[in-house]
Amino acid sequence: MNATPPAGQATPATPVRERLDPSVIKLIVVLLLGAIPSLLDTSIVNVAINTIGRDLHTSVSTIQWVITGYLLSFAMVIPLSGWALARFGGRAVWTFSLALFMVGSIACGAAWNIGSLIAFRVVQGVGGGMMTPLITTLLVQAVGTAKIGRLMSAISLPIVVVPIFGPVIAGLIISNISWRWIFYVNVPICLAGLALAWRELPGGRPEGGGGAGSRIDVAGLALLPPALVALLYGLAEVSTDGGFGHPGVLIPLGMGVVLLAAYCVHALRTSATPMVDLKLFKSRTFTGASTLLFLAGLSIYGAMLLLPLYFQVVRHDSALVAGLLMVPQGIGSIAPRTLAGRLTDSIGPRVVVLAGIVLAAAGTIPFALAGLHTNYWLLGAALVVRGAGLGLATIAVMAGAFQGLSREQVPHASSATRILQFVGGSFGAAILVALILDHYAAAHAAAGAAGLATAFGATFWWCTGFTALAMIPALLLAGRPKPPSDPATP
Repeated sequence: MNATPPAGQATPATPVRERLDPSVIKLIVVLLLGAIPSLLDTSIVNVAINTIGRDLHTSVSTIQWVITGYLLSFAMVIPLSGWALARFGGRAVWTFSLALFMVGSIACGAAWNIGSLIAFRVVQGVGGGMMTPLITTLLVQAVGTAKIGRLMSAISLPIVVVPIFGPVIAGLIISNISWRWIFYVNVPICLAGLALAWRELPGGRPEGGGGAGSRIDVAGLALLPPALVALLYGLAEVSTDGGFGHPGVLIPLGMGVVLLAAYCVHALRTSATPMVDLKLFKSRTFTGASTLLFLAGLSIYGAMLLLPLYFQVVRHDSALVAGLLMVPQGIGSIAPRTLAGRLTDSIGPRVVVLAGIVLAAAGTIPFALAGLHTNYWLLGAALVVRGAGLGLATIAVMAGAFQGLSREQVPHASSATRILQFVGGSFGAAILVALILDHYAAAHAAAGAAGLATAFGATFWWCTGFTALAMIPALLLAGRPKPPSDPATP
């Protein structure tokens, strides 16, 4: 009878606005379970590189292609995810990608030499590269952008934490079993993810073709993936070819820039649907979020490389101990997860991101000042602060990137943000590795271990600067959302 409740009384719809729908939560569980192996591989393999090199009797310059081959194939297929989603549907693409990743994992564990291992890591990368943008695309299309902050806080837990705990898992496996099990451990998780995905994910193509078009952008395919591969190959060669000035670095980087410029011209002029729609950058919020994700990849992944190295090279801790010492950052990342989502939905992503950047920079500074005997408790507390900042910023930035976009634009936005974050991470790692090698060569000869600690400190200052630089594009993000003009509008 009473269709309208008295003024000031909560309406029945109020709890719905505060919580994600149970069907969405189920979708999150299904997708994140399948994504865990790919997330784990971003950090678990790094710890095992030295052991793999010794076991397969190969040099450091060759063994690094176990990582580089994965990254290159990963980057090459990201732009295809939107087209594949529109052409075949979410369930088909997801299960194929997850199955391919599982097959690649089994083959990696059974590799008989370094060549076979690198080839099978490429197979893994193809599967992982297709899955990564699909997570965001499928979830944002299911939920919309009204509760994007809560959605990102829900999916951020494994995305932030799994790569941080990866070194601990790798240390335990290498110490007690064999490096081959860092790949075999993916198999039961993949099988469980496949079973759940086949039962729970909706079949068929998305309505309207998913916005990516059912026909593949052939010209874009010929330009964008090779551009990404050339750029990432050049960045990967920085540490092995002696810096950015070497032809082995400059030539692929130059080719990548030319191909990327050609793709930009094509994407802006074509009447068809491009692989990644550059018109998204007309949105100030999306542009700010995308730039932030590039800088975040640069500072976050660069520091994730430096931090374990500091503990192992400067403090002479084992791989397992170094992994355990990284746990406080994971704890810090978990702490603000729910608060970040609610704040982003209520006050907008701008303030939340700025607060996260300040905390992340503050948590990095103690490592820039650290020496040979800096207290572990102090460094652990700094990692908690840094993790809290990363958690706040990551959730709010990912939410801000999709605010105001239509359902049809989501696949393009997902691919663009992942590519920028991925290239930013590779770029940051290359820069910081080059810096630490330069400082290492000078400091080790001049002042021994103390000089080495100073070299790491100088590189951490660079990392802090990259983090602080992210405050500029953060100002482009949306502020407090405007209330609806008609209170009765649902």
